Amino acid sequence: MGPESDIIISSRIRLARNIEDFPFPIALTKHKSKELIQKVSSGILEGNTTLKNEFKLYELEEMPPLERQVLVETYLISSHLAEQWEKSAVLLNRDESVSIMINEEDHIRIQCLLPGLQLNEAWDLADKIDDVLEERIQYAFDEQLGYLTSCPTNVGTGIRASVMVHLPALTMTGYINRILQAAGQIGLAVRGIYGEGTEFLGNIFQISNQLTLGRNEAEIISNLKDVTLQIIQKERDARNTLLSSNPIQLEDRIYRSFGVLANARILSSQECMQLLSDLRLGIDTQIIKGISMDVVNQIMVMSQGAYLQKIAGKPLSAHERDIRRAALIREKIQKKG
Repeated sequence: MGPESDIIISSRIRLARNIEDFPFPIALTKHKSKELIQKVSSGILEGNTTLKNEFKLYELEEMPPLERQVLVETYLISSHLAEQWEKSAVLLNRDESVSIMINEEDHIRIQCLLPGLQLNEAWDLADKIDDVLEERIQYAFDEQLGYLTSCPTNVGTGIRASVMVHLPALTMTGYINRILQAAGQIGLAVRGIYGEGTEFLGNIFQISNQLTLGRNEAEIISNLKDVTLQIIQKERDARNTLLSSNPIQLEDRIYRSFGVLANARILSSQECMQLLSDLRLGIDTQIIKGISMDVVNQIMVMSQGAYLQKIAGKPLSAHERDIRRAALIREKIQKKG
């Protein structure tokens, strides 16, 4: 659990980089993609680097589809990388806080994911890895524009800073749309739990910078952090309003959700995420005691479709997944974390 973890689930820094004299991934042949994977992985794993014992290379072509989807569900790779499995790879460090995606939308995407509000710490980690690679690889760089990327919105610093936030009280009180509109007006993007084009499940939102040109990394991170701190305060104010204006109604909602999670025999992923949002709020407001937030975080990951099938050791129909999801959650909650 990191700082401000009652509201901030995680902080992420992602750096987009490309290699000079290689076409962008969309135009790469299979042969060239393999050459690029070797070039990037050797930049980390070979020679006298401080990182070579920390990382392991996984070529997605050699992984079963289910394993690839588990990596998506655990935020270690993007869905786009998984779709490009024939010519993509990922380098993961031991604690899986860092993933280096190869041949996603760009040749290299360095991602650092830390719990709570730790944008600066994630940036320090990403910057260190970027420096190691830049010593060994000639990046595509323009003196006027900065780092060149396949998407114009990433040109410049190539940085995407984001926070995953849980905002149930702002949603319940109806203020969430104002927050999202205000974020958009100051150049921030708001996306669903798995990024662009995904649903806002369980009152969880990803907030990130949209443009990387014209500002340095420190300014981009500082701007997002300042806005995030304001959102944290507004969410806490909304929680206090709910607790003071109608505590019985809030308690009833949270205990009902807890009761369903503890006893249901069938749970869809969408219903599960909403119920877990209520449970998370109940733990944060101390309405629910005896269950740790670590258990909720484990359930969030383990109740995803691919992860359930991985545990089962076989493909499952949607109905079978719903049954397994309910059983897993009952077991986790009864252990009381």
